Amino acid sequence: MRQADAATIAAGMPGIELMRRAGRAVADVAGRMVPTGARIVVAAGPGNNGGDGFVAASILAKRGYRVSISLLGGRDRLKGDAAQAAAQWGGDVGVAEDAPFQQADLIVDALFGTGLARDLEGAARLTVERMNMSGKPALAVDLPSGIDSDTGEVRGIAVKAVRTITFAARKPGHLLLPGWGYGGSVEVADIGIAEETIVGTGARTFANAPALWIGDLPKPGPSSHKYERGHTLVASGGATRTGAARLAARAALRIGSGLVTVASPPEAIGVNAAHLTAIMLRGCDGPEGLYTILKDERFNALVLGPALGVHAGTRAMVAVAVHARRNLLLDADALTSFEGLASELHQVFHASPTVLTPHEGEFSRLFKGHPDLLDPPSKLERARRAAAYTGAVVVLKGMDTVIAAPDGRAAINENGTPYLATAGSGDTLCGIIAGLMAQKVPAFEAACAGVWIHAEAGASFGPGLISEDLADLLPGVLRGLFS
Repeated sequence: MRQADAATIAAGMPGIELMRRAGRAVADVAGRMVPTGARIVVAAGPGNNGGDGFVAASILAKRGYRVSISLLGGRDRLKGDAAQAAAQWGGDVGVAEDAPFQQADLIVDALFGTGLARDLEGAARLTVERMNMSGKPALAVDLPSGIDSDTGEVRGIAVKAVRTITFAARKPGHLLLPGWGYGGSVEVADIGIAEETIVGTGARTFANAPALWIGDLPKPGPSSHKYERGHTLVASGGATRTGAARLAARAALRIGSGLVTVASPPEAIGVNAAHLTAIMLRGCDGPEGLYTILKDERFNALVLGPALGVHAGTRAMVAVAVHARRNLLLDADALTSFEGLASELHQVFHASPTVLTPHEGEFSRLFKGHPDLLDPPSKLERARRAAAYTGAVVVLKGMDTVIAAPDGRAAINENGTPYLATAGSGDTLCGIIAGLMAQKVPAFEAACAGVWIHAEAGASFGPGLISEDLADLLPGVLRGLFS
């Protein structure tokens, strides 16, 4: 966003005008949070974020609020637009670490925005500590001070805000944990930075929301038939490990795959047959069996991993699937079977659309011995590097799931829910994504849509959710999207 600011200024928008618009947006949100006449304490930093705070303070004072402003550092440290904004403030300026937060009805946190590059220490840390200890509601300007805008990490300490007003677009720090938990509800204000300008900076990070993939979501037409909606194949584990495959298979069917088949080891056929109706069943005795099944090119999407077993046989099945060049999703045991062997997957998946869906533990095991993939503190950067390394779309799961493509695109999911933290939830996600790929949705869009739809389904049920509920919630989510 700093690049977008600079590009907008270079195109003719004065920096002070951007600051005035940002400050006005802050004042508007603050005015909706407390009634006229309320006491508002603005904590301003030494940069442009502080300049936004000075503008907001001036506007709020003119609107009848009792406003005081306290500055971190001396006024002589203010430069450029921030100094100009401060010069237009007609009241006193206090010291930030002594700000009267306890007497406030609302605190406006304008200490630090997107430019924070170090941990908060000294007076800055003391100011944030006092702000948090006051128990008063805080409105963060751009980001809660102390949150790294790129990684979501807490830089020593961070403001706990009830609301955040940001400009032009959300930043990764609004969506990635732990930053996601510090900003409260986030509102985006238009201050005159065009979307074309943001795109022109080469930005390739998105909030994962329907606008990103709704145009790729398949919707049956009058002439649709099941054979053109794809055929998803899900590999099952042994007799006591069949449930995960059935969860994935049912989700693939519910998301719209025209046909779904479970490929079952001989000893598990009876168990699977007792539970399947609309989903078909094929015997599959290891890698050789999978090779035989995939001679039928109508199987155009494949799920390998859920409860499949961690062993060389699973690795061999992955090799068969890669050779067959189908839409492929690898999860769970198909990833853990390559523990410490990620070099075998280096650039393997460029030949066919592939999605990997690890949680953090599986990610760490898979890329053990690859510090360049594991060491970056940003979940976003780790997923991006893993996608570039393998040639697959990587879905790094969690409340703040990141979906990264080999070409550098990445999306951070915006509707995560803790109710999905239940056994089998990930298996269902596998089926949703594979079922979309079976319907010719590109891998990145299928993964983004699958993650969002999965979370929306979980949130719609709420407390008491178990994985068996999820597939039956998908039609309601799809109805809402199609409407």
